[in-house]
Order: sequence, then C-alpha cells, then structure tokens
Amino acid sequence: MTTEAIVDVGPVAHGGHCVARLDGQVVFVRHALPGERVRIAITERTKTFLRADAVEILQAAPGRVEPPCPYAGPGRCGGCDFQHVDPAVQRELLGDVVREQLRRLAGLTWDGVVEAVEPAALGWRTRVQFAVDDLGRPGLRRHRSHDIIPVDRCLIAHPDLPVVLGRTWDAETVESIVSSTGDRLLITDASISDEVEAEVDGVVATDGTVRGGRGSVTERVLAADFRVSGSGFWQVHPEAATTLVEAVIEGAGARQGDTVLDLYAGVGLFTTFLADEVGESGTVLSVESDPGGSRDARRNLHDLPQVTLVGETVERALRHGLLGTAADVVVLDPPRTGAKKAVQGIVDLAPRRIVYVACDPAALARDLASFAARGYELTGLRAFALFPMTHHVECVAVLERTSATAD
Repeated sequence: MTTEAIVDVGPVAHGGHCVARLDGQVVFVRHALPGERVRIAITERTKTFLRADAVEILQAAPGRVEPPCPYAGPGRCGGCDFQHVDPAVQRELLGDVVREQLRRLAGLTWDGVVEAVEPAALGWRTRVQFAVDDLGRPGLRRHRSHDIIPVDRCLIAHPDLPVVLGRTWDAETVESIVSSTGDRLLITDASISDEVEAEVDGVVATDGTVRGGRGSVTERVLAADFRVSGSGFWQVHPEAATTLVEAVIEGAGARQGDTVLDLYAGVGLFTTFLADEVGESGTVLSVESDPGGSRDARRNLHDLPQVTLVGETVERALRHGLLGTAADVVVLDPPRTGAKKAVQGIVDLAPRRIVYVACDPAALARDLASFAARGYELTGLRAFALFPMTHHVECVAVLERTSATAD
C-alpha cells in the first residue's frame, strides 16, 4: 500500500490543511500551500479520505517561507499550522476558508478580508498549556497525537510568560499565564520550588485550589478591569479583547434603554461595555453557566445596576423563559461547536439585531443559515487574525431582522 506519493495541492480547507487528490481519493495535506507540487507521506487512512504531510516541496508556491520555529514541520509540534506561510498570505488563506464555509454552508458571499492585529506573527500567546513527558520535560503534542515533543522555546508564546521550559515538572501539565497588567500565574499540580514561586504572582492547582499567592489575574480592556481566576477563559491574544469589544459594540448598535442579552458571557467582558451603551435605564442579561466564570462575573459587574446575571446554560435559560419574552439586541460568543440549539430561542425573542462572535467559521456558517431561515439576514462580517501561525480565525457577524420570524 502506498505510503508516499507526489500530488498537486489544491485549495486551502478548514482545519489547517490543503486539499489534494490521489487516485481519486481526497487527501488533506498539512505543511503545504495551494498550487504546490509536493511529495506526501500518508499519516492516516479512512474509508473516505486520507491525511498526509508534505515532506518534500517539489514546486513551491508564492508565500512559502522558511518556518522560523525549529519544531514546526512534519512529525513535529502540532501547535502551529502555518509556520511555513508568510503572515500576509496566512490571512489570505484564512479569508478563503471563511468565504468557502459561508458559501458552502450558508449560501452567502463575503468579499471581506481578514484583518491583521499586532503582533502579527510571533510572541503573542499569553496563555500556554505545556504537556509534560515521562522524564518531566515540558513540551507540546504532535498533530493528532498524544505524543509530546519536548521544546526549549515556543516562538508564539508571549515573552513575559512565567518560565516553564528548561525546567522539569512532576505533573502532567503546566499552564503559564501573563495578563495585560503583568500578572503572572502558573496552573499546575507539580511541586513548586521557592525560586519558581517567587517569579509569579500565584500558583493554582488544576482543580482551582490556590496553592500560593493570588488565584487570579487582572485583565485591562480600555478603561475597565476584569478579574479572571485560574485558567478561566480569556482571549489568548493580547489585543483580542479590545478588538472584539470594539467590533461587538459597533455591530450591536445598542441604545439607551434597550434590553440586551449577552449569551455565553464568561467573566462579563462584553456585558461591561454593553451596559454603558444601554445606560441605567436599560437592561443587560449576562448568561454564563461555568461556575468560575460566573463568580468572576459577579465581581466584575457588581457595580452595574442595569446588569442581571443568569447562572445557567444559554439553552436552558432560553427554553425556560429565564431571559424574558423580548430583547432588542442579542450578543452571543458560543464555544467552538456554535449555538445550534440556541438559534430558535434567540429568534423567539425577536431582537432587531444579533451579533455573533465565532471562533469556528464552519459552525458560524451553519448557524447563519439557521438564522436566515428564520428571518435574519447577515448585514456585516469582520474577521480577525487573532491566532497567527494557526488556522484559527475569529469572526464577528451582524444579523438584522428582515421579515417576520418563522417557526
């Protein structure tokens, strides 16, 4: 059975690979670019497609560069998809993926571009979880594998992160965090020396127990501060929170006195700024089911009388009428799987506008099609390269009610 072959590489696909064909079968090829001719090594076979790595570039495409990271490439670290691609071309590829998902899953045409956010290549990731091998060496996993590749440097990691690499650890994982205000945390069950503890503001166990110092960091966005406990969710790019807040507020167009829902609200990032938009005569219902996120949200939002916190899943809150019978604006930032089960409940509230923040263009496109079938039209979409060197892209979509809603 063939393990290596030469193929001509076709378009980029969602997931960090490009599409080729071998003997009529689809091959998803990593470490390649559209238009290249490459030698591939097959890494996985299924009944319907193959996965492969480009192990030799026979004809390179414009935009190919030498990967800056020595751990990038076939059989090595799986953390970055596009180390071999010029950053400007990375954004073109991400735009192609967004366009293709919108066209294929939602029948929509998008002629926008993916916007760059500095830093545009390296040194941006403010939260990194390292796996630890049997010898106590921290590293990152191979693509689609549990194998750990020990590393002595991660080029996309923020330079101010607490030092994890170059040390040994007696735990399965170590997460390193630095906040926008300079707070530094380690999340690990490993033994911690006095020297290491002195380098950080806090050490937290993986179950959330504070082992030393502080158990949270402060993140600053525009003029607002947010407490984020332990490894609670926060955007990993240093400019992501501000970028998304500005896009969401512009897209929402909330007015004084409005009722606004902030769904999958986390620690209250969007809620804070939506509350300013609606004023004390308005209402913002902030919905988050994660207990840690809800606790932080109570702390972050306690001085905003127009905010009501709902500690439930979005789907349950909608299904049981916990969010009222109508809303003017709905903002949602669901997990990667999207908001499929929440679409009808949102539509039933008849908001004039919906702002959908998405980290997965396929889930977004699927849900946009569902909203369209219920009378909501996509009127704007911005995409941001908030995960340079990877296939991930963040989108902010704006929908407006254009017809009577349907069941």
